[in-house]
Amino acid sequence: MELIDIGVNLTNKRLRFDIDQIVQQSLEQQVTTLVVTGTSLQHSELAIDLCHLYPEQLISTAGVHPHDAKEWNEDSEQKLLTLLDEDCVRAVGECGLDFNRDFSPRDQQVAVFQQQLEIAVNSKKPVFLHQRDAFDTFHALLREYRHRLPNVVVHCFTDSKTALYQLLDLDCHIGITGWICDERRGLELQAMVKDIPSNRLMLETDAPYLLPRDLPNKPKNNVNLPRYLPHILNAVARHQHKKPHQLAAEVLSTTRKFFRLS
Repeated sequence: MELIDIGVNLTNKRLRFDIDQIVQQSLEQQVTTLVVTGTSLQHSELAIDLCHLYPEQLISTAGVHPHDAKEWNEDSEQKLLTLLDEDCVRAVGECGLDFNRDFSPRDQQVAVFQQQLEIAVNSKKPVFLHQRDAFDTFHALLREYRHRLPNVVVHCFTDSKTALYQLLDLDCHIGITGWICDERRGLELQAMVKDIPSNRLMLETDAPYLLPRDLPNKPKNNVNLPRYLPHILNAVARHQHKKPHQLAAEVLSTTRKFFRLS
């Protein structure tokens, strides 16, 4: 059984000093490839540096998270284009909209999201998307660009069934995290994960965030790690009424195609 974790925040300060151990422990759990999330131009550069250190295990995204949209300036587009030229960078993102935290003004979030969608179209790269409490605006903009984008994944999906169907109608991939293991907040996701086709489903930890609540022997520091991805796989398989090995093979094939891995 082989797995790919499509969302790991390896540049986060809670993870970046233990990269050797994180990579080794992931391999021991058959999580053979980690997609390092680029959340700002600076962190996208750090992600690329990590990929150069671990070329067999890491690939990355490059983009500007809505939290950091306020930092976008006239030089940002060219800087991002330069990062996207790196072979290890397989998607534009993490980008999108977050009207829950509002760390950046909403109008600026929308403008920066649109600019990154344009960049993805022109660079022919898939997009790695974030959305929280902004679905209508997010969906309208994505719908406008979807026919020009090579591929789309909405990562860490936690929204409604209606939202899921609207995204699937746009032929989007869906990233599922340990949210599905939450006996309080994850019930709706548990019920509808069976509606996600195998060729549109991918798995992620979003480490160091979203440690599965039902994980046995949870670490005291509550830091999530990619080595816990098999636990998420088992939860998804249970709610999809599939064997874990069957689901793992399906997800691996889908993920390899999305990120253009051999």
